Amino acid sequence: MKLGVHVSNFTWPGGPSTIRSDLIRVAGAAEEQGFAKLSVMDHVWQIFNIGPPENDMLEAYTTLGFLAGQTDRIELLAWVTAVIYREPGLLAKAVTTLDVLSGGRAWLGIGAAWNEPEARGLGLSFPPTAERFERLEEALQICLQMWSDDDGPYAGRHYHLDRTLNSPQALARPHPRILIGGGGERKTLRLVAQYAQACNLFPGPDLEHKLTVLRQHCDTVGRDYDDIEKTVMGPLDPGPEGEGVDALVDSLRQLAKLGVTHYHGSVPNVASITPLEVLGKRVIPVVAEI
Repeated sequence: MKLGVHVSNFTWPGGPSTIRSDLIRVAGAAEEQGFAKLSVMDHVWQIFNIGPPENDMLEAYTTLGFLAGQTDRIELLAWVTAVIYREPGLLAKAVTTLDVLSGGRAWLGIGAAWNEPEARGLGLSFPPTAERFERLEEALQICLQMWSDDDGPYAGRHYHLDRTLNSPQALARPHPRILIGGGGERKTLRLVAQYAQACNLFPGPDLEHKLTVLRQHCDTVGRDYDDIEKTVMGPLDPGPEGEGVDALVDSLRQLAKLGVTHYHGSVPNVASITPLEVLGKRVIPVVAEI
């Protein structure tokens, strides 16, 4: 199993004037300690379960481009892009640019979006749920077409592109890997089976059932279930003095038994760097063996 760091909170002790330097230190430590992935949220306001909307929030792809220049090995992605916030052609171009400038380390993390207040607040589109999922599937098709040799038109129900030219192409082969966020059994997991290289689920009593549903969708579309990376997002807290390490490792062992291969989470007090070092020394080497 591998671990990843999700930077979901930029309200750090130094305020906006030190976000740049703090983020450089966080990214450098995450890479040095052996984390596999580094992600940021695709939100424009802080989300309710972390803090008030007025708290600091950076735009995802600007931040990821900055992180590409500060790192060499760690994989980078938005966890996850709100499909309705960007036109798919521009999204494919943004992820391609991130991939080229990071040396082939970009993922497309994407989902149907959920935060209506921030979308309405900044005048972003927020159609009904059914339409958002239709747009999600079309966006996936457009990105895959733009990452192929086919630069012809695309005609969908919601998006129409006259020419899907994408130059330069991504360095990742055959294309930047795709992670689809969400555990919806009828739509989201079907899209994972059909289009993605990774799912994103949450720890809980229904996790094993969700994985069973994903396997069923894979069987339906003729996809090898084992080709899909099973990722779970949850708390990644070693405790202020490392007192939470043993419990964390035990929970990761249980997830590994279900087939989870990547665990991704926000680290409390991440800007202090200490918890990243604790995880790097006491958790990453252990879970790498399970």
